[in-house]
Amino acid sequence: MSTPFRQFQAFHAIMQRGTVTAAADHLGISQPAISNLLAQLERRTKLRLFERTRGRLVPTPEATVLFEEIDTVVRGLDHVNQTVTDLQNRKAGQLQLATSHALAFGFMPAEIAAFARDRPNLTIAFQSQYSGKIQEWVAAGLFEIGICELPVRQEGLDQQHFYFETLCALPEDSGIDRAGPLTPRRLDGHPFIVMGADHMVSRRAREAFHSHGADFRIRSQTDLFHNALNLVKQGLGAALIDPFTLAADDGRGYVVRRFEPAVLLDIVVVTAKDRPLSAIGRQFLDRVLPRMAAMAVAPAEPATG
Repeated sequence: MSTPFRQFQAFHAIMQRGTVTAAADHLGISQPAISNLLAQLERRTKLRLFERTRGRLVPTPEATVLFEEIDTVVRGLDHVNQTVTDLQNRKAGQLQLATSHALAFGFMPAEIAAFARDRPNLTIAFQSQYSGKIQEWVAAGLFEIGICELPVRQEGLDQQHFYFETLCALPEDSGIDRAGPLTPRRLDGHPFIVMGADHMVSRRAREAFHSHGADFRIRSQTDLFHNALNLVKQGLGAALIDPFTLAADDGRGYVVRRFEPAVLLDIVVVTAKDRPLSAIGRQFLDRVLPRMAAMAVAPAEPATG
């Protein structure tokens, strides 16, 4: 025997709310419709589920047993219906995001928190990792959105490129004149903390010093801009730092100056070409991409101020 779910739902609402009137209000249907559904259920099950006593519905023992059996099922469907509504309103779903470490210390957590503020049912998968691994994750479908450094070595990824000017962080007591931008000649032989010899920022800085006939003296190498900035605070030397790391820091123990010629950090937002972006993913990018663009510079025209 198959019993239409709507009949169970009406019975469940009466048991929960206590009256036909309250059950009808809860389900958004008329009182006669609720009474009709209950009558259909009693006929189909051949069970008397309520006694009518002085105008009130009193559940029978059979009704109590039946309610315990269907309660979880009905609540589950209600949850499914609410999830559908939330998805339609873009207030549910899962945000799947992997970023490079530089964005993970302050910028991206703040953006995620702001995005999730009016989406209480949103779940978040957020991971920071090195750029090659991020690209692998997005290509494999483990994350929907990846924000990493160029170059992109994975096939099948859509790309949106951004370029950010790095700034030179110096210990407060470096002895470098604070007037005007820093240049390779002014920092000739000054100790530097770099992001590994093959990192684009290290490579471009080395090329700038070489083209100006200045000595690019590397004192320390590290794997994160955050680590490089902490070494600057300890007085070990200067470092070219991305704007995301600087914005997330407390700004103590060092000074920040522009460096000329500008040394850029190339960032790319990647998504899979063969998988449509979810509504949540698209809405998150609609929020974040303009904010990144506002901090970015054109690759051929570095910022001057």
